[in-house]
Amino acid sequence: MRGKQASDTENAVLRIPLLVIAGPTASGKTEAALRVAEAVPAEIVSADSMQIYRHMDIGTAKPTEAERSRAAFHLVDFVDPRTRYTVADFQADARQAICDIYQRGRLPILCGGTGLYIRAVLEHLQFPPALSEQQEQVRSRLRMEADTLGSQALHRRLAQIDPEAAAGIQPHDARRVVRALEVIHITGRPFSAQQQIDETPPVHYNSQGYILTRPRELLYAGIERRVEQMLAAGWLSEVQALREMGCGLAHQSMQALGYKHLLAYLADQVSYEETVRTIKRDTRRFAKRQLTWFRPLLADTEQDSVELSVPFELLEWADGVQFEKCVQQITRVAAALQQSME
Repeated sequence: MRGKQASDTENAVLRIPLLVIAGPTASGKTEAALRVAEAVPAEIVSADSMQIYRHMDIGTAKPTEAERSRAAFHLVDFVDPRTRYTVADFQADARQAICDIYQRGRLPILCGGTGLYIRAVLEHLQFPPALSEQQEQVRSRLRMEADTLGSQALHRRLAQIDPEAAAGIQPHDARRVVRALEVIHITGRPFSAQQQIDETPPVHYNSQGYILTRPRELLYAGIERRVEQMLAAGWLSEVQALREMGCGLAHQSMQALGYKHLLAYLADQVSYEETVRTIKRDTRRFAKRQLTWFRPLLADTEQDSVELSVPFELLEWADGVQFEKCVQQITRVAAALQQSME
């Protein structure tokens, strides 16, 4: 029953109906979620680590005003791009938003392509507390070393003390390399140990998840079209405005796909043609990594599977007719979930 409280039974836990729509960039997730929300009383909780930032509308494919008029969106456009926002922050904010939507008698839809955000909501991921003064000092020192020695040198250091963590981080990813070394220094434990997930599945949600995607050649073609459309819509001017606000590569927000590339172009470090080519290439690579990341969530995956209370199903579409069938399938499940709240 809507708004019910957990019983006094020792192990009773409120189970909230939740629909999850995940997938790579340019796979139609937002449109699918909107159509479901129009058919079923529902609200959308964005699980996108870059759509959270204000002033970053074009390059993050943030829902437009027209799209927001079709359904309520949460956790979009609310963080200053010069402000740090963590996965732990998102976990708390998303769970609160989901609970609020449920209390209003509407179905929460968690929709996005940031896999860690989605798993932070669905699993028992635990995060360290806010940075202490000691952590700030350690991080500052490590960042200086990354600037002077290079991220690859720090990655080699990480490989010596925590090979498992190093294997999961690209040598050029200075931010994650620094983060891993920082955690090791502060806690005295391997960073990989901090990343372990509680194997007990959560019982907070009574839900269904979908991974929406397209055949690779169509997905990649869609990505290239989207990049061209974003640039035509004024993406470069958007980045210029952010630069004038004081946003730079030191800010987490500016690590977003395309933003760091366009900052380099504005700094006369690379040509415009090379910038566009690299944005398209890196976005294609990102979509591939997203699919690799999501596949272990599928119920029929035999290797490297992740046990979740939310079963996931892969839906692939190649044309408008197939997309409509995907939406219809998701909507039927959404309607059943919403009815369970009555």
